[in-house]
Amino acid sequence: MLPRHLQSLGRNWIAQLEIPQTFYRSNCLWWAGHSFWSPYQHISVWHSPVYWRSPSFFDPLWNMFPSQNLHPCNITQASYVQMSSPNIEAKGDEPLSKKIKCDDHEPSESNGGRSSPDNLILNRSQEDTRVPPPLDTSVFPVSSNTESETTCFSGIVKRHWEDFCQHHRETDLQTRYINSEHLMHNEQFDFSVMSYNILSQDLLEDNSHLYNHCRKPVLIWRYRFPNILRELKELDADILCLQEVQEDHYRTQIRPSLESLGYQCEYKMRTGRKPDGCAICFKLCKFTLLSSNPVEFYRQDIPLLDRDNIGLVLLLQPRLKGISPTICVANTHLLYNPRRGDIKLTQLAILLAEIAGVALQKDGSFCPIVLCGDFNSVPGSPLHSFIREGKLNYEGLTIGKVSGQDQYPRGQRILSIPIWPPSLGISQSCVYVSVEKQNTESTVVTGEELNSADLENASEETSPSTKQVTSDLQHHFSLSSVYSHYLPESGIPEVTTCHSRSAVTVDYIFYSPAMADISPQPGVRDVSRGLKLLGRLALLTEQDLWRVNGLPNENNPSDHLPLLAKFRLEL
Repeated sequence: MLPRHLQSLGRNWIAQLEIPQTFYRSNCLWWAGHSFWSPYQHISVWHSPVYWRSPSFFDPLWNMFPSQNLHPCNITQASYVQMSSPNIEAKGDEPLSKKIKCDDHEPSESNGGRSSPDNLILNRSQEDTRVPPPLDTSVFPVSSNTESETTCFSGIVKRHWEDFCQHHRETDLQTRYINSEHLMHNEQFDFSVMSYNILSQDLLEDNSHLYNHCRKPVLIWRYRFPNILRELKELDADILCLQEVQEDHYRTQIRPSLESLGYQCEYKMRTGRKPDGCAICFKLCKFTLLSSNPVEFYRQDIPLLDRDNIGLVLLLQPRLKGISPTICVANTHLLYNPRRGDIKLTQLAILLAEIAGVALQKDGSFCPIVLCGDFNSVPGSPLHSFIREGKLNYEGLTIGKVSGQDQYPRGQRILSIPIWPPSLGISQSCVYVSVEKQNTESTVVTGEELNSADLENASEETSPSTKQVTSDLQHHFSLSSVYSHYLPESGIPEVTTCHSRSAVTVDYIFYSPAMADISPQPGVRDVSRGLKLLGRLALLTEQDLWRVNGLPNENNPSDHLPLLAKFRLEL
């Protein structure tokens, strides 16, 4: 862990940028980087006809930044990502754990069927080092295409809206021929959900090495916050699941601003002395809050759970005439450390146990669930597969492979069996043991796929007198991911975060899919009353984001992209 004065050095360095200054930049073109999946070689271009002008050493501002602009790598472009709206987001603890260098690859320039590497070298003749005003993007075009589209021009990357309504119209038409009663009960409730890691300012300044590629003025909070608020207004989601929400900014700026827009905000700060937390905000005109359940992963008496990550689970009810169903919305930010998959799985188990208690209905089934957050795990990893498939056999699995982030997991210990001690009170089925025992005695079914026999077996697995504990984890929700995580035409990965060290997908929106939903994924079971995915805001590739100098940039205030999806609940 770095000494406190070294952490404050990064903050002071960024804070000095609040002072108006004159920067000296050249018109040189510069691009360097290579991704592990890119077939192209390093590109490093230096145009000799355009000479670099060094600053005057007698300028008074030179003493403040003696070497700020003496290297061509500091030359970046003013560019942004433009989005469309559907209505026309074994080191020490965080944040210092983010200093683990798990991906030393530089920005990639893979072709991927989109553009050649030469196109990555953008015109910087109009470079302006002053903080630009926020872009006026009040009107966004909406794409009706069902496949991801990304258009790049003049340093702008547009995110298109992928509309799946046509698929549901055709499916509903077929259903009506089969079931005539559908015509008499064709009520529905549409709503949108955003998941967005907005990047805590304290974490940004404590980990400034992750943002060496950025123009320094765009890292200042007084510039970032108006852009964050602009994104939230333009995307206009009915439910916001925000991560890395700094407590002082939430109290003085974020919550008042969102309340003025008609949202009710629920917030849970991380434990310990951590400065940020998670928030779930929902429109009062569309939902009523039935319960708010903060979740703390820290346990003083369990050494495995010594981290300060948290979760938040709400039970919402749509504002409709008569009796309406409920919706469970959960938000979390799991541990970052790539080498502590054991902690991540245990944190996830605690969150799933809490969701099971909140989403359980009187008839023993679960209400529809929307699970959002930064899970610090990549697609296809054991943790990601466990969420989607509902089961995981972790026998022989090393702790570094759980999240898929650690590229060199050799020499690490394997997960112990069981992963967490019985004193945690959570079974291998990710349900509180006391609830399981109670349900077993009364033979109450806790879900469509969870019967009393399952509960009895789970209780026996966690009993201190158990002779043998299996390495099988399970949960009894049916969850699907809003995004496919790969471009269908090329197989190139989509990314949700992009900074100097890494560009991967770690943010997700999972949901309970209804029958005949648009995204039938392996291991996912349809439920009778689930959610239909009507559309989503398309993600981008690593190459797309490096075309606009990565994240954050002039128009994207976080190192994460906002995820946005629209759902339909059949009543």
